[in-house]
Amino acid sequence: MSFRLPCHLLLIFLAAFEGESRYLEVRDAGESEPFLLLDAELKRELSDGQLYRRALRCLDMLSIEGQFTFTAEQPQLHCATFFIGDPEELITIDFDFVNIDCQAGDFLKVFDGWILKGEKFPSSLDHPLPTSERYTDFCDGDHVRRTVRSSQNVAMIFFRIHDPGNGFTLTIKKKTNLFPCNAISQTPAGRFTMVIPHQHRNCSFSIIYPVVIKISDLMLGHLNGLHLKKPSAGCGVTGDFVELLGGNGLDPSRMFPVADLCHSFHGPAQMKISCDNTVLRMVSSGKHINRVTFEYHQLEQHELANREENSLEEFCFSSV
Repeated sequence: MSFRLPCHLLLIFLAAFEGESRYLEVRDAGESEPFLLLDAELKRELSDGQLYRRALRCLDMLSIEGQFTFTAEQPQLHCATFFIGDPEELITIDFDFVNIDCQAGDFLKVFDGWILKGEKFPSSLDHPLPTSERYTDFCDGDHVRRTVRSSQNVAMIFFRIHDPGNGFTLTIKKKTNLFPCNAISQTPAGRFTMVIPHQHRNCSFSIIYPVVIKISDLMLGHLNGLHLKKPSAGCGVTGDFVELLGGNGLDPSRMFPVADLCHSFHGPAQMKISCDNTVLRMVSSGKHINRVTFEYHQLEQHELANREENSLEEFCFSSV
């Protein structure tokens, strides 16, 4: 269970929502425990096996299992909660109680992934479902699902509630994902192995920090090789490849391609990407068992000036 969410993410989400909804209520976001950091009381509850409970804010983020309740004290028109687990976890949302007035314009929607300012993670190119099927709408008549499970380690809800006293209660649980595909890292440093076993799919691992990323092992079923991406060249003809992307948004499909890795090799191959968001994306034809192992850490100021052997050039695309 992880409690390592950094304030860097909070700043990104606040900025994004301010751009999308001028009237978003964020007055609680800067108060104590914006990311449910472990305090003594919470440690005691978890060690005793108790179900953790607390109220939701209009804008919130959760990385912990438990039961959470939102009750409107005034009209709340632009609210959202972001859920995140470790890369190898899936998020399950159980709605225990829902009291909203759909006829009056209230809504409560679940999105399978994250969406900010029109940008989605995973992107439409990487998610197994079309965008319309990634939403669960509690005002959608008889088709309401009380339990929703994400396809990756992130999910979110949007809600609007007009009448004071109305609201909902939900329970968050996490399940192990044996073959994690798309994921957002909670931390500025880590190590991860992505495996796609004979599946025709695309998988993206997103790190919302400027980072040094080092690939130690890549198996694609091809001969050895590595090259920087050029406008007239790419790895698409191989059908199986890894690409590094950099940009300042959330959606990998809108980010700038930095490098292609078309063939198997044993590293290390290292690159500095000083953008707000770095993505390692694997494209798989389904003909091979593809695997990539990499580690990453947040780019320090002194690392901007240092260049190591066997490293690709530092890169950042200033705008997307």
